[in-house]
Amino acid sequence: MLCVMAALVYLYLSAGIHMLSTWRQSHHDSATVVSMESEHRVLQRQHERLSQPGMLEAEARRLGMMKKNEQSYVVSGLPTN
Repeated sequence: MLCVMAALVYLYLSAGIHMLSTWRQSHHDSATVVSMESEHRVLQRQHERLSQPGMLEAEARRLGMMKKNEQSYVVSGLPTN
């Protein structure tokens, strides 16, 4: 009888520990999902902005890129304001 009682206590405790672990993991996963949804919204806005006509070229120019066969000029010696 004592062994049966010890086995039942062990089973209940292991189930409780497993439920607690699953609950903690679900909260961690929920926080990860919220973070990823936020990042997804940011990436969608960036995609929409870069998809506008002329915006991709403007962004490339800002990064210092130029078109093929385009002449680049370096202006130096300008007075500082």
